[in-house]
Amino acid sequence: MTAPPETDQQSIERRAQELLAQLSVAEKLALLEGNTDFWPGMVDIASRDASHLHPWPAGVLPRLGLAGLQFVDGPRGVVLQGGATTFPAPIARGACWDVDLEERIGVAMAREARSFGANWLAAVCVNLLRHPGWGRAQETYGEDPVLLGCLGAAMTRGIQRHAVACVKHLALNSIDSSRFLVDVQVSERVLHELDLPHFRACVEAGAGSLMGAYNQVNGEWCGQHPVLLNEILKQRWGFRGFVVTDFIFGMRDGVAAVRAGQDLEMPFRRLGDAGEAKPQR
Repeated sequence: MTAPPETDQQSIERRAQELLAQLSVAEKLALLEGNTDFWPGMVDIASRDASHLHPWPAGVLPRLGLAGLQFVDGPRGVVLQGGATTFPAPIARGACWDVDLEERIGVAMAREARSFGANWLAAVCVNLLRHPGWGRAQETYGEDPVLLGCLGAAMTRGIQRHAVACVKHLALNSIDSSRFLVDVQVSERVLHELDLPHFRACVEAGAGSLMGAYNQVNGEWCGQHPVLLNEILKQRWGFRGFVVTDFIFGMRDGVAAVRAGQDLEMPFRRLGDAGEAKPQR
């Protein structure tokens, strides 16, 4: 009896397993972090505003022909100098309630990202707007989880046609002044009825990645939160993509983060060439 033909997904999974089998331990460890060294990267950002000049690489492995991921920010457009379109801010687009238009904008952003050499776009911000003083108030669609879910899913579908969509920030990130300190206390009911449905809508729309948040939720940092990352996102929702930290200091404890379901720290490298851990920040 002839075996059924391999599906595209099965072919991809098989190829991934073949490549994984060829990696050394040091190479596997290197895939847990970005490809930019910490201090040169920080100097680049401080002196040249490098966040707006080039994509940020991760998972680059020339030995196996892996060009890796090339990250660029959003969501008002591709955040790079050199001619990218500046779209209306998401808070303005949210006022339109136009799902089809949002998907078309996602397609356009992804195509522009590819033209800059990027293939991973963080243009899906679906945190609930709790206070207009929040630094990212203009980057989300509003304060209604249904609206955020519909438009976030549309943006995700659009981006995923040409790039990897990054949905941010999981979860309850709605303050900037103390985001590295605040511990958001939330009940199970509020968490699942108000603060997570729109993230799930993006997952179901095919998001390739989700970004964690700087803050704590119920006593644990989001970058190493086993309930949010493993229990809810990966087990309950069946998320098959990867989880990335918020950029720069988005992870507190590397071992705890990996065990909790964190997949990638960005954008900087903190391991030596042989895989030895460098001193903690």
